[in-house]
Amino acid sequence: MHLDARMVTKALESVPLDDLDILFIENVGNLVCPSSYDLGEDMKVVLISTTEGDDKPLKYPGMFRRSAVMVINKIDLIGSSEFDLATVRENALRINGQLTMFELSCRTGHGLPGWFTWLKTQVSQKKAE
Repeated sequence: MHLDARMVTKALESVPLDDLDILFIENVGNLVCPSSYDLGEDMKVVLISTTEGDDKPLKYPGMFRRSAVMVINKIDLIGSSEFDLATVRENALRINGQLTMFELSCRTGHGLPGWFTWLKTQVSQKKAE
């Protein structure tokens, strides 16, 4: 089963949307279904982890093609696996040359200020529309 727009609409009935600046809709599972369905989002963000391997852009090109942003999490664990940051960046940009990328570590805080600033800018731009 995959998440669809009807499920999101039903869930939003109990959410005080006027009190929110940003809403993330997490579509878990593999990276096929999240790329295939329009949930009414302003943009898609693909989140990958260094512990999952650097093959994700090649394995799920549709998700990377349709996303505006790629977040690479657990950047602090590079070196503990065969994940190659340059390879994942190169492959993702080959699929989507407009992809904005963030490299984060939620454990150490690496990259979080830039991510938060970018999110705030997106909210400001949306409010200005």
